[in-house]
Amino acid sequence: MFEIDNHVIYGNHGVCKVEKIGPVVLPMADKNKIYYTLRPVYKQESVVYAPVENPKAVLRPVMSKTEAEQLICEIPQIDAVWISNEKDREVQYRAALKTCDCRELIRIIKAISQRKVDRIKDGKKVTVVDERYFKQAEEQLYGELAFVLAKDKKEMSGYIASSIGYRTDDSGEIKEDTNAK
Repeated sequence: MFEIDNHVIYGNHGVCKVEKIGPVVLPMADKNKIYYTLRPVYKQESVVYAPVENPKAVLRPVMSKTEAEQLICEIPQIDAVWISNEKDREVQYRAALKTCDCRELIRIIKAISQRKVDRIKDGKKVTVVDERYFKQAEEQLYGELAFVLAKDKKEMSGYIASSIGYRTDDSGEIKEDTNAK
């Protein structure tokens, strides 16, 4: 069980601060359950109520600074998720996002980045599905990393790129830095 003032990752809400633990007085809330009252760090105007006993929801502590730095160093070795069947792609993306697993988020980001390059090379546009899940994966990953590393979320793409010997292009996408080799 988490304690008041702990920072946690809660599903697609990202980094949240535990403000209260106890029953909540809301029309739809079960009066017999204990809830975490969570305040999303990047949406301070929001409040989220999460049952303490909810096996379906992902609720985990934020990673440590050491874990974040180690994860960034591992990015080049993390394989992209590859889904050849178009119909399965969105299902796989959605499932990966629900895990709140940073390695899975990296796999999605890498896969969609490669798909973007391939589609543009073939004279095609980036799909709406790819664009939506790319942004969601970046939001989750960069939100947690920025929080634990005390950086601005907007700086994360460039910070990650420079940390692993890459660069960012004008759109903020990470590219291999051929000049550095």
